[in-house]
Amino acid sequence: MAIENEIRRLRFENGEMTQQALAESVGVTRQTIIAIEQNKYAPSLEAAFKIANAFGVPLESVFRWRNG
Repeated sequence: MAIENEIRRLRFENGEMTQQALAESVGVTRQTIIAIEQNKYAPSLEAAFKIANAFGVPLESVFRWRNG
């Protein structure tokens, strides 16, 4: 089971937002965004909501739970 995300796609659909710009809007480091984007790190609930808010979309449009 894993949490997957659409951060990379959403960044490019939002004016090719950089990882640094997203990190600054969320209040985390660029390295944290990289790890989340690569599914190597699951964000806190607060960070997940802030990421969704940065894109102006619901949480479910950014993150999904995958079984198996």
